[in-house]
Amino acid sequence: MNTPRAIIADDEAPLRTDLQRQLARCWPELQIVGIAENGAEALALIEQQQPDFAFLDIKMPGMTGLEVAARVPASCRVVFVTAFNQYAVQAFENAAVDYVLKPANEARLAKTVARLRAQLNTATAPLDTRALLEQINQALAPKPARLQWIKAARGEEVQLLAVDDVVYFQSSDKYTSVFTRDHEWIIRTPLKELEQQLDPAVFWRIHRNAIVRVADIARVTRDFQGRCLLELRSRNETLSVSRAYAQHFKQM
Repeated sequence: MNTPRAIIADDEAPLRTDLQRQLARCWPELQIVGIAENGAEALALIEQQQPDFAFLDIKMPGMTGLEVAARVPASCRVVFVTAFNQYAVQAFENAAVDYVLKPANEARLAKTVARLRAQLNTATAPLDTRALLEQINQALAPKPARLQWIKAARGEEVQLLAVDDVVYFQSSDKYTSVFTRDHEWIIRTPLKELEQQLDPAVFWRIHRNAIVRVADIARVTRDFQGRCLLELRSRNETLSVSRAYAQHFKQM
């Protein structure tokens, strides 16, 4: 078997050195045939040395690791070296590529090495860097702030309600009712606007005029027409689910 060969590209010298040192421990047979400080140097090394693997930093001056990866031959397996957070790392995993977090963790690097060893004698599919970049950008995009408090009225009384206390919302023509365990409150915020601010894992839209806290659903039944009806844990009323939102309850 031929000696496996690799290049390392990172614009930070200490991290290049650390990765090379840890690779030497995890994979003594691996020959590092070149070290690059930026994307252009990395691409030149790959063209000259034709390595089996390229460890590419994502953020490098001139040309990113993703841009380099888009131009490497399929015979060179790319391993991204990244400082991205855990959400962006999921994008790498979903794209079935290898990655190493900065600074390199020896236990995690050992898993990557095990994968690379297994792939030495298999064909490498071309990497769809455009789709990967889109996934990373989505993962890094700021998450919308979730609604935590609602200023609501009941008669002459106005109170700040915690969203955690809300059982469901129901809209009418001019206002939206907010139902807690014991009371009904009134707000002017349309249901559509509320839906955009609520956590979709906590609240489900069940009708054009209703949003319910999922954890407060005690039982799902069906009427003689096959429509879903929801019984609640905290209140006595039954809520109807429209056909447009019935997919939430297909397995119930």
